[in-house]
Amino acid sequence: MKKIILKSSSPRRRELLKAMGYDFEVKVYDVEEALDNTKTPYENVKALGLLKCSTNKENDYGKILIGCDTIVVFDGLIYGKPKDSEDAFRMLKSLLGKTHEVMSGLSVIYKNFVYSNVEISKVAFKNLTDEDIKGYIETGECFGKAGAYAIQGIGRNLVDHYEGSLNNIIGLPTEMLAKVLGDINEMED
Repeated sequence: MKKIILKSSSPRRRELLKAMGYDFEVKVYDVEEALDNTKTPYENVKALGLLKCSTNKENDYGKILIGCDTIVVFDGLIYGKPKDSEDAFRMLKSLLGKTHEVMSGLSVIYKNFVYSNVEISKVAFKNLTDEDIKGYIETGECFGKAGAYAIQGIGRNLVDHYEGSLNNIIGLPTEMLAKVLGDINEMED
């Protein structure tokens, strides 16, 4: 098996990659996660995944590099990580009773091979009260999460149902990644 480097500080991505049965190293480089207002959310998340993956790639040539970025999109707007409790409340309140998209831009680089794609899942929220939202925010789980919730945690109580990959919603489209890693392992060195 070729050496794998996950270029993400996300504990959820680490857990998901480990659950896939891979041994890997984690390397994280500071990248400016700036959004380009002239691009669609799809184009932005794809570009951010590729940026994370390709940053300092020359330092690890010959290893499989994995980069990923996940965003929540509702009504054409990107919901990133909340800045504070008020921001989290605003995001969650606007999603109640509606369906939004979770997009992950996954990029994999191995030598001269570059894969970059976007996985999209849909999540429908329940109708909840302001007190329900405030109670969830008080758990602190919403911070550091795109869209201000974690479906794998207490945030599952906000969700009515979802379509697509649960692991994508958590932060790493493992089904897509498994196929790409399988293809790379078939390649000759």
